[in-house]
Amino acid sequence: MSAKRGTVFFALFSGINVGGNRIVKMAELKAFFEGLGFTDVATYVQSGNVVFRAKKGDAAALTKEIEAAFEKKWDFNSRIMVRDAGWFERLVKDNPYPEISGEPTKLHAYALEREPTAEETQRLADKCTGPERFEIKGDVLYLHAPDGLGKSVFANLIPRTLKVPGTARNWRSVLALLEMAGKADG
Repeated sequence: MSAKRGTVFFALFSGINVGGNRIVKMAELKAFFEGLGFTDVATYVQSGNVVFRAKKGDAAALTKEIEAAFEKKWDFNSRIMVRDAGWFERLVKDNPYPEISGEPTKLHAYALEREPTAEETQRLADKCTGPERFEIKGDVLYLHAPDGLGKSVFANLIPRTLKVPGTARNWRSVLALLEMAGKADG
């Protein structure tokens, strides 16, 4: 990554364009990021995934900057997880369910605001009584939902049981975003 061109980051939005609520068009989101001075901005699907390059700042500082500007422009708050390319590469490399990666709608990664405590993780494990299985590595929760996320009762319990803010992406999205970062880095 050329320091002159900046570092590649990902912004993962939570709770936009879900069920016809909090609508944000991706073209507007792209223009918004460009207006903040970021370059090589690209979006992926409607749920709020942005790959961009920043000349300065780290994930925490960029999160604060983008969340504040977003709320000012759209008049509602969206929790945003900003991560760098190294984080995404580790997420893929550390996948505890490589045998499921060929079924990308059954494997999900949650970017968590922080690493859950042992107590929080145990509380979630106690609720995992269906066909699903999960593993937490640092600030990533990997979920294998064999019947898909939409039919998973356990997936709906994750936010309120774990109580660590996060946002989920299916494996297809994870791989597509990483590929987009590679193109931004080229």
